[in-house]
Amino acid sequence: MCFLFKVKNSGGIEENQGSPIPFASFRRPILSIRSDRVHSMESDHDSSAKESEIDSFQKQVFNRFQGLSDVNADEFLSITWIRNLLDAFSCCQDEFRVILCNNKAQLSKPPLDRLTFEFFERSIKALDICNATRDGIEKIRVWQKHLDIVLCALDSQQMVLGEGQVRRARKALMDLALVMLDEKETGSVFSHRNRSFGRRNKSKDHHTRQSGHSRSLSWSVSHSWSAAKQLQVISNTLIPPRANEIVATNGLAIAVFTMSYVLMFVLWALVAAIPCQDRGIQIHFSIPRQFQWGIPLNLLHGRIMEESKKQDRRNSNGLLREIYQIEKCVHRLTDLLDAAQFPLKEEQKEELSQGVQELSSVCSVCKNVMDPFERQLREVFRQIMSCRTEGLEFLGVANS
Repeated sequence: MCFLFKVKNSGGIEENQGSPIPFASFRRPILSIRSDRVHSMESDHDSSAKESEIDSFQKQVFNRFQGLSDVNADEFLSITWIRNLLDAFSCCQDEFRVILCNNKAQLSKPPLDRLTFEFFERSIKALDICNATRDGIEKIRVWQKHLDIVLCALDSQQMVLGEGQVRRARKALMDLALVMLDEKETGSVFSHRNRSFGRRNKSKDHHTRQSGHSRSLSWSVSHSWSAAKQLQVISNTLIPPRANEIVATNGLAIAVFTMSYVLMFVLWALVAAIPCQDRGIQIHFSIPRQFQWGIPLNLLHGRIMEESKKQDRRNSNGLLREIYQIEKCVHRLTDLLDAAQFPLKEEQKEELSQGVQELSSVCSVCKNVMDPFERQLREVFRQIMSCRTEGLEFLGVANS
């Protein structure tokens, strides 16, 4: 079908101009405008959904760490608090994993491919620190064996506390003091090896390897391995995304940076609390204030640093509250036993009895929660490893 335009000639008479214009030529621009508008609306909807997803993720991070920062002094840095910290991390990791799954088609596009790959590289170092922390738990168990000897020797159920029991308790406390010294000075076995959560083979031959197994780089930690240096390396790579990176990734760069920072902070808190090889918290990192979740993290950082500067915590094996209580009880009992003279006076007996009860109480807490704590740490290890494996698969599929 064609349309003929009528125009007037110089005499005012209308003439038909034979230049037919197909109707389809009108229809195409209209449909094109409509299509562009629909596409724009879909794009805006997708962008809005992603923005909402990322905002929700950051809000969840804020809420979880805000709750951790609000606890009182008696709960702060206790085993229960550390376990809540790991719970918060696990929840954040799960939510981040969902974001990656929902946007896996974009992982190959720059600069998101680089940012995501850098995050997975940090995950390897996170596995190292999980292993070192696990060995720290094992060290506390070794302490408990010596403390059990002390408690047995000074059992309050005994009718008479003799010199033999006191000597036995003194020796156990001296052995414990040696064990609690820094690994580099004592030559502890913990400075020579680190049992990875990824290791399933229980063979005594440490050279034996199972094919296809997953492990971290810290399968066998060398003397030069340092938890503090590992944290500093992670911290040095944490750079807030630039505006162009945020735009280019539809905000996903913010999610990757947020999870990277949560990972680094949780590892830092673990190293601060649990004894591990070359632990140290005096690493340089700045908490970004442009993100809402930076508020509770900054508060937590301040509280942990304040705790580390206390006079009786400066030479501690860890800032874990139960470690502080153990060290305090050990120092008190050591002083009491060194000053003990036989026959013991009633006042000395009462002081010893009170010291033993306090030590027994903290040992009981450690025995009850240490196994669940280790299982939880093991699960965090597997969660990090699983997220990394899955994420690298996404990158591989996207790049193929």
